[in-house]
Amino acid sequence: MRRLPPLTAVEAFVQVAQLGSVKAAAEELALSSPALSRRIQAFERFIGRPLFDRRHQAMVLNSDGEQLLSRIAPPLDALSVAIDEMMGDADLLRLRLSTQPLFAAQRILPILPTLRARYPELHIDIDTQPYPLARLGEGIDAAIVMAREIDPAFYSRRVAHGRIAAIGASTMKEGPDALREPADIARATILVHRDMAELFTHWREAVGEPDLEPLAIDHFDSGPLMLEAAAQGLGVAFMLQEHVELAHDSRLINLFEDKVDSSYSYWFASRRSALSKKAVRLFHDWLFEAVADPEA
Repeated sequence: MRRLPPLTAVEAFVQVAQLGSVKAAAEELALSSPALSRRIQAFERFIGRPLFDRRHQAMVLNSDGEQLLSRIAPPLDALSVAIDEMMGDADLLRLRLSTQPLFAAQRILPILPTLRARYPELHIDIDTQPYPLARLGEGIDAAIVMAREIDPAFYSRRVAHGRIAAIGASTMKEGPDALREPADIARATILVHRDMAELFTHWREAVGEPDLEPLAIDHFDSGPLMLEAAAQGLGVAFMLQEHVELAHDSRLINLFEDKVDSSYSYWFASRRSALSKKAVRLFHDWLFEAVADPEA
């Protein structure tokens, strides 16, 4: 039998290939960047050719790397499924789901009892850590992510698509300093999510104010915290319209009536091979029956 490279080297190759960054891949694997780089170099020496184009702060697969990844990804997925099945409890179905906290809180948890009632044997581990797509098949079965589009290498289906909203405290519409029209944002602090910083840019262009600049921009990496900050009057949160509607918080309103479509949508994504797992399939079908927007 031909000698194989260490599995740790293969894992390093896949992580860097999917994330495009040694630093990000090292964080996922709990390694130092130099240690991960050594694994990649060892793997390339084993293969006998470079697999990446090295660029400033990035590594991009070359044609040989892309060809190798396309060939080893399916058997790696199959290996992961086989190990999961061997380790799993025969009496339980367990789904390891990555999702954003706000989507889970507003869309999934309120009606999750209906799923439990239908499939009492199905249990869900919820993960809110970053880089969910890169971890599919590596501790995560499926993910619900906010993105413009999903890499076609994965199975994906749109769950929800919405409009951009300028969300603020209801008191912002009152008094002499009220925000009555989009141009008034020049007097306000805005709150943006680090993963969707472009929402404000898209909104101001759509409302005819392409040069509009806010007083300040505060960045968040948590949707629930953004909503609470907006409710406390700390700024105007640029999020989706559904976020203020599903919050059911009387302190919050959509400050303006402009209808601006978002370039971001919620997507369900998984490795294609993961759809053969019963837990993934049951959750997928329930998600698009009970949670997803009909016209998504």
